[in-house]
Amino acid sequence: MNTLDIDTVQAFLLVAELQSFTRAAEARGTTQASVSMKLQRLERVVGKRLVERSPRAVALTAAGAAFLPNARALLEAHDRALSGETPARQQLSLGISDHAAGPELVPMLERLHALSSQLALSVTIGFSRQMLDAYDAGELDAVVVRQEGSRRGGEKLTVDEFGWFAAKRPGWRRGDTLPLAVLAPPCGVRALAIRALDKAGIAWTERFVGGGVSAVVAAALAGLAVAPLARRIAPPGLLDIGPTEGLPRLASSKVMLHAKVSDPAKRAALRTLAAAFRSVVGPA
Repeated sequence: MNTLDIDTVQAFLLVAELQSFTRAAEARGTTQASVSMKLQRLERVVGKRLVERSPRAVALTAAGAAFLPNARALLEAHDRALSGETPARQQLSLGISDHAAGPELVPMLERLHALSSQLALSVTIGFSRQMLDAYDAGELDAVVVRQEGSRRGGEKLTVDEFGWFAAKRPGWRRGDTLPLAVLAPPCGVRALAIRALDKAGIAWTERFVGGGVSAVVAAALAGLAVAPLARRIAPPGLLDIGPTEGLPRLASSKVMLHAKVSDPAKRAALRTLAAAFRSVVGPA
């Protein structure tokens, strides 16, 4: 009688959720070849092909999609059997920079929850500087932030390119004072934009100061001002007017993961978090 191996089922779930053997290997702290071998072993046991592999994408077959809920149920039952019927949920406190979060936040948290369902998440959104201060004070287990100054360490998740985004009719002409939509200090993106404008000798004024990136985006969409944004964050309806309007090029910015956890479950969750972020954003 064939018997399912928990390790191979875990590998399948990671591949299914992250849609990548590379990201699954990152989450497990192993090699892509090891993940592939485990999945092949699982497919031999169930007697069906569960995943379609191609150079550009990984997708579940019909058999793989049907097997997915059963695989999740098996892992949950396995965890309950190890921990007892009412295992104490550990909490992972995570701080995320508002400018770093972007549209990837929802799918990233969905995948993290699907793969670490026994872990309770506490997520705080704010400025990178504030998140790092809370992290340094021991108030957060980990932070996903933009690289600050000369700070070292951490794991690079991606590199963001920035632009000057405005509505299709920004209501601003070259030579006029540039109306800006930004976050309040100590926002690093605000500082980056103002330094670039001052160096280029372009007059500017803060037309709109938002409490979050969503508010800044709304102001730009409404035609109130021009917003310095990472390209992956800018929604449809906004255009990068920098090249056509002669605005200075903005420096790129690294998005970093800083963490200090010793618990194996939390470390595994953070590996999954990093892999999930990259699976949504794409290669750094």
